[in-house]
Amino acid sequence: MTETEQPWYTDKYYVSPYNYVDEVRAKNAGFPRKVAIHDVTLRDGEQQAGIVFRKEAKIRIARALDEAGVNRIEAGMPSVSSDDMQAIKEIAGLGLQAKIFAFARCMKADVDNALKVDVDGVVMEVPSSDHLIKYGYGWNENRAIELAVEATTYAKEHGLYVTFFTIDSTRVKFDTFWRLVGNVATNGHMDSLAIADTFGVMSPEAYAYFVSRVKEIVKKPVEIHAHNDFGLAVANTIAGLGAGAETAHVTVNGIGERSGNTALEELVMGLKALYGVDTDVKPERLRSLSKLVQDLSGVKFPPQKPIVGDGLFTTESGIIAGWWKRLEELRMPLEMFPFLPETVGHEAVKVILGKKSGRDSIIYKARKLKKHINEDQIDLILLAVKEEAIKRGGPLSDDEFVAIIERIQG
Repeated sequence: MTETEQPWYTDKYYVSPYNYVDEVRAKNAGFPRKVAIHDVTLRDGEQQAGIVFRKEAKIRIARALDEAGVNRIEAGMPSVSSDDMQAIKEIAGLGLQAKIFAFARCMKADVDNALKVDVDGVVMEVPSSDHLIKYGYGWNENRAIELAVEATTYAKEHGLYVTFFTIDSTRVKFDTFWRLVGNVATNGHMDSLAIADTFGVMSPEAYAYFVSRVKEIVKKPVEIHAHNDFGLAVANTIAGLGAGAETAHVTVNGIGERSGNTALEELVMGLKALYGVDTDVKPERLRSLSKLVQDLSGVKFPPQKPIVGDGLFTTESGIIAGWWKRLEELRMPLEMFPFLPETVGHEAVKVILGKKSGRDSIIYKARKLKKHINEDQIDLILLAVKEEAIKRGGPLSDDEFVAIIERIQG
């Protein structure tokens, strides 16, 4: 920042100063200096119904994630298919800066498959709620503990970094959760613990509370794996990080099972602009990364999607176009946008003409297209634009606008 900048007002973004008052910051005192980003697009993201990432697509996404600065890439689950196994092995051999992880059940056979693909680490899953163990898996609690202890020990003995991933951590009594985690911590092995809100059922306050309790007794790094069933995945991840977790699990565009996972782009920008917390992710890469995953997944998002949506810097409203007409001349875009388009890889601000346009919209667009219009023609042109937009049910192209001008000017 320059001498005149504040944490909430930089040359890239302009947010609320209340984010940075002492009372607010004190509530998030547990943030690490820098949050590590563990991307699960190629595994949990692909679990979204209907998505298939073939080997070539996985490799392209992995390269893009690495170029964007993601710290860890969960490249898939080798046990799923031979195509996945080949893709993970090729990704692990690319020489990327990111650490490459595989996903595995707490089974020796899954660890053996992870070893075949030369990954740096494994995320090892086991159910942690007694009801899911009983009804979802048909096991008893002792079986879950025994499998977890045996498999995590086996992975450690073979040189893998082990993230112990507790499915459905957030719908179980803490004592039950701790019997599993404590046994693995004491008799098995974990280098870090991933607290999985598998069904997206926590509030941010509850996530912070749960992480705080875990941090009191677990002397290992804690990771946050949140789902978005109530639209709170990003908020929950931030709450968990503020309570002392060090690593966030994310997917590009928030794709994933049911309503998805924590969105990489929203978390990274939220942490930086609203909390002053850094990651290694390069914000300017976010939009191109989002577009790549949209193209390869076939899952398109609405234009108003935060951070990366196509319509974030497009305006139609006459009032807003009037703001922009003046602010562009003053070179003060942050007076009407929380961050600059180029900060996250967008193109320039665009004014379109349609039903909601106003006089300033007509003047601005005519000036941009170098078309002279007289003062007494503005209202006629505006009326014609509105009528045409209503008739077609959408905005006009520049050529259609020029045609209206020429018709009215005779």
